[in-house]
Amino acid sequence: MKEIFRRRARYLPLPERANDANRRVPDNMWISCSRCHELIYAKEYEDNFKVCSKCKYHFRLSPRERLAILLDDDSFVEHDERLCSADPLHFAAGDVRYVDKLEEDRRTAGTREAVTCGVGAVEGQRVSIVVHNSTFRGGSMGVAVGEKVARAIDRAADEDIPLIIVSASGGARQQEGVFALMQMAKTVAALDRLRERKLPYLSILTDPTVGGVPASYALLGDINMAEPGAFIGFAGPRVIEQATKQKLPADVNTAEFMLQHGMIDLVVPRSEMRATVSTLLRLYTARTYAGGQGAGYAALREMAVVDARNGRHAS
Repeated sequence: MKEIFRRRARYLPLPERANDANRRVPDNMWISCSRCHELIYAKEYEDNFKVCSKCKYHFRLSPRERLAILLDDDSFVEHDERLCSADPLHFAAGDVRYVDKLEEDRRTAGTREAVTCGVGAVEGQRVSIVVHNSTFRGGSMGVAVGEKVARAIDRAADEDIPLIIVSASGGARQQEGVFALMQMAKTVAALDRLRERKLPYLSILTDPTVGGVPASYALLGDINMAEPGAFIGFAGPRVIEQATKQKLPADVNTAEFMLQHGMIDLVVPRSEMRATVSTLLRLYTARTYAGGQGAGYAALREMAVVDARNGRHAS
């Protein structure tokens, strides 16, 4: 009698065939969007520069991926690769030492520090470029990061080339205390020397850029641009609400909010970033517009043609 009520499988299991392993769907074929949670075909995800085709969410990129999107093929030469933090405070939290966390980040993040610096080219125009790695200590700025950024700025001034900094940082690195905070002054002083040489500095803010980095060099560009939806600000909304006793808008720390309130100049989708940077470089590095000469004149002509097609008058 008990056998009647005993649960039985609703379907008969089929024997596994020898070639079934070749027919299984690979685990890496689909990507789940962090914002809308839709499934994205992995090839489409890669072809779209890691941007969700449904909600346009911009996933975070590694320095290698960012350089591949912005620079000409095989044009990048890294500088100061071996420069890294040396734990000036001998910091430890309980049994966990800062130096041990640094070694762990070097293995997992793929870089020796939170920034990668070097010289490359954007459509033939040589540039000094800095790219943050948000997976290394949250892209935070310690002594080594500040030194590498300052050297990249000085390299741009010495070689008479533009500067590009792509920021993705949690701010000054707390494990290095006041030494990390001093890097804010160091990088700003270096930018003052670059400005004296009248060389352009393009700042690209990506998700996230907060704390001491936007409080120093990230918002001092001749043009400050950001990717759509990037989290930008000095502090998070909860901290600001506690300090001001006011309720903030839901989008207060987004790139779009910063653009609306004049804190940045452009919000540029990732697919258009290289073309936008190239056009700005040609405009800023033009020596003359007289007689239709100079790269800047050519860029203005291109913009005028686009304006004419869209029914707008160029200013």
